[in-house]
Amino acid sequence: MNTFQDLGLNEDLLKAITDLGFTKPSEVQDKAIPILLNNETDLVALAQTGTGKTAAFGFPMLQKIDIDSRTTQGLILSPTRELCLQITNEMKLYGKYCKGLNVVAVYGGSSITDQARDIKKGAQIIVATPGRIKDMISRRLVDISKIEYAVLDEADEMLNMGFYEDITDILSNTPEDKCTWLFSATMPKEVSVIAKKFMENPHEITVGNKNESTSQVSHEYYLVNARDRYNALKRLADANPDIFSVVFCRTKRDTQKVAEQLIEDGYNAGALHGDLSQNQRDLVMGSFRKKQIQMLVATDVAARGIDVDDITHVINYQLPDEPEIYTHRSGRTGRAGKTGISMVIVSKSEVRKIKSIERIIKKEFVKKEIPDGMEICEVQLMSLANKINDTEINHEIDKYLTNINELFEDTTKDELIKKFFSVEFTRFFNYYQKSKNLNISESSSDRDDSGRDYRGGKSDSTRYFINVGSKDGFDWMKLKDFLKEQLELGRDDVFKVETKESFSFFNTENELKEKVLAYFTDFKHEGRFVNVEVSENRGGGRRNDRKGGERRSSKPRGDRRSTGANSENRSSRRRSEGDSKPRRSGSSDSKSSKPSFDRPRRSRR
Repeated sequence: MNTFQDLGLNEDLLKAITDLGFTKPSEVQDKAIPILLNNETDLVALAQTGTGKTAAFGFPMLQKIDIDSRTTQGLILSPTRELCLQITNEMKLYGKYCKGLNVVAVYGGSSITDQARDIKKGAQIIVATPGRIKDMISRRLVDISKIEYAVLDEADEMLNMGFYEDITDILSNTPEDKCTWLFSATMPKEVSVIAKKFMENPHEITVGNKNESTSQVSHEYYLVNARDRYNALKRLADANPDIFSVVFCRTKRDTQKVAEQLIEDGYNAGALHGDLSQNQRDLVMGSFRKKQIQMLVATDVAARGIDVDDITHVINYQLPDEPEIYTHRSGRTGRAGKTGISMVIVSKSEVRKIKSIERIIKKEFVKKEIPDGMEICEVQLMSLANKINDTEINHEIDKYLTNINELFEDTTKDELIKKFFSVEFTRFFNYYQKSKNLNISESSSDRDDSGRDYRGGKSDSTRYFINVGSKDGFDWMKLKDFLKEQLELGRDDVFKVETKESFSFFNTENELKEKVLAYFTDFKHEGRFVNVEVSENRGGGRRNDRKGGERRSSKPRGDRRSTGANSENRSSRRRSEGDSKPRRSGSSDSKSSKPSFDRPRRSRR
């Protein structure tokens, strides 16, 4: 492989490379830079996230533009604000010795007036998101009619996000004789269409095989019942005490929900999704880069701008709708020559998706077991022991040793060690000692992702009757969403939902029984009393569909009360596996009225 000196870069760029600590070019840089420096050509480059694509197009662009001109000569399109800012900062670092260079970031969520003013000062290179640059073109705030180089970075992701029309409109405002450089992790049909429409005989380079995952990442999947997904996530985190991860969810709502649950359970977590303001996104990403956040819960779109080399794990809390997106997710880890792990939590009905992804990434997944409670206790104990062993002694403690020694003068060495480690160990032991096995086999019966469950009765769940059905506008999905919203439950806490014409059935874990019954005591929905009772048929089979859908009851409609219901439990929230604990002291956030349950407090970094 060549050195950077062999690639033909000028002295200004080589000085910046030395300052950045780069020693050897990556494979995509080694292949792309000589082609782009020595030819006025179009290029299609396929390479995984984290392989150094920005430098692969950044160095050639910086060397070929005219720094002395104030005309915009280079346009770089990227899918998200985060990635736009990241590319802009990197281009400025690469061109730090190029006097007069002006690189401007153009993206939504920031002042369009300020961005237009920066461009008018003379921006040789604009880095932009498609939506904002298209808006500026239509307002005549930017002129890209004389650009010489156009880069489509993360082209597959931009097209996945629905930017095809925007990209075609933007490129139609550029000269036909420009050079177009397309960089992508995967090569779906839409990317090929763009290449054929706007490129002429492009050079093609591929790092690895098309769509293939990097060899630095190992792939694992964990098979659990869908309603145990969140508890499985917590166990995976607890089994990896030094985890620094991105947790992927499909929707913004699930992203926020999972992040809030993790925070309430004592994890250093945060959410990153499209509903956050730019300032909120910046704060979250700043905390993540400083490792104040160890578990960043994100949507696929929001995560496109994450460029952090030390991510140890990617956890797919939910698989993406498109298997190709998994390649982008797993590319968040195993960067800069480091190894990483991509974990997938799946229910039985999703196992077939694993096989589809394997064919795309050309890697096999290893099926692993969610660790049991005692395994986690051992891992946490040894992690603490290693941290103590590696801790540098602070001799400021010496002046307190006399009093400490007096306190423990009758304690043996073994007893002292046991006492010391019991502080940490006991919390995890109490939490996990009665925890259940979350693992299931692929051959076991399970419910599908619709929430309908075809298993027989299960001793750890309760089946309920509710006096609403299809004639009230509910199907199983709407009823499940209604129950989750009313009871403030997670997406997997309500299952085995079955709707009839005038009544329905659903299940929750036994531990939620008191809360469910209490909440629906004297509960009205759209002026009608909605009553929930424990179903006589606990197995979840068909209940006698009496004429008119009515149940036999001696109580008038306005006074139906479930036996044992306690209205004070209406606000209780039970999301964890075990017995409840009082809320941790010192918490004064907006959720202070909601109890936190049975997870030992994690130590903060």
